[in-house]
Amino acid sequence: MQKPVAIWLLICCTLVFAMVVVGGVTRLTDSGLSIVEWKPIVGTVPPLSENDWEETFKKYHESPQYKKINQGMNLDEFKGIFWWEYIHRLLGRVIGLVFFIPFLFFSYVRELTNPWV
Repeated sequence: MQKPVAIWLLICCTLVFAMVVVGGVTRLTDSGLSIVEWKPIVGTVPPLSENDWEETFKKYHESPQYKKINQGMNLDEFKGIFWWEYIHRLLGRVIGLVFFIPFLFFSYVRELTNPWV
């Protein structure tokens, strides 16, 4: 096994482990689904202004999770659960890039031999 490939795979495994941990915290804090819109590209930018936060929180009020689990929560409490979900989604994007870009590179330079693919 080539050392760069082994390092790349170890990094991928570490990121997946981090994803499981953050996912567990997200689950335990009832933070999952606090982001009610799925925007794969522009969704990487969190709310930046107080107006953005209030708009995001207003959208969350319409979600089943708010109505069934977190009804009555204030904006500061919402920000707490929002960040766990945000980190979880951002980590997913990072894992995708950390896997895919080196995979293309290693495939191109033929570092991935038959046992690997």
